[in-house]
Amino acid sequence: MRPLVLALRQRPDQRLDLSPLVPHLLAGKAAAEIERIELQTTKHRVTVGDAFRLRIGDADRLRIEGACDRLDRIGQDMDGGEIRVEGDVGIRAGRGMRGGRLAIEGGAGAWAASGMRGGHVEISGTAGERLGGPLPGETAGMRGGVVVVRGKAGDRAGDRRRRGTIGTLILCRNCGPMPGYLMSRGTIVLAGDCEELSPTFVDCGTHGLIAMRLMAQFAGQYSKRAASLVSGRLRRLAGDMAVLGKGELFMKDRD
Repeated sequence: MRPLVLALRQRPDQRLDLSPLVPHLLAGKAAAEIERIELQTTKHRVTVGDAFRLRIGDADRLRIEGACDRLDRIGQDMDGGEIRVEGDVGIRAGRGMRGGRLAIEGGAGAWAASGMRGGHVEISGTAGERLGGPLPGETAGMRGGVVVVRGKAGDRAGDRRRRGTIGTLILCRNCGPMPGYLMSRGTIVLAGDCEELSPTFVDCGTHGLIAMRLMAQFAGQYSKRAASLVSGRLRRLAGDMAVLGKGELFMKDRD
């Protein structure tokens, strides 16, 4: 069955909140119902029909065409299905996701995957600052799921992430300073260079770990380049020791 397609008519003159446009909220709705959905703004009322041309199809496979960086909160609270975005997106893409797949064929703004608990987010371009990190006033970042960034990641990637190998964050290229800042648990793999590491991570030496070979098999589903780097000898840092300190950060062996 064909996907449900939303084609942006033109670049909006204000930011639009696309959080209502997720598969489980669109399921069973007719075209006219979808077109009447309001996209919260700061200026005046805008509906889906005002901003997008709609081609009806399977709501479980949503495609957004001609996207731009003024489209915020795409995939927020998504719990299943697939959203594919052709173009850039604004802030908080994948915020609070519990399941499903969000594929962004462009760049993403700040706080992508913030509060994420499950599912998959893939960003083909550059991710903004605080990838997987908490919003102001929150104490924890992402708690689960998989994030793959094929371009560069901004500052403070993985800020205050919590728990589990399901929440492993793999950065396929370079990242900004302080990745994993205040993370309590979980794993970050830096396949490229890092501008600056937090001084509260402890260097545990360079190892060829069996666990990383298993991680390479997992990463290979998303990136052959990341898998080849993860399968080699890696420098392990434990932290963040400023908090619980049960997380780990792996980098390429520079020796």
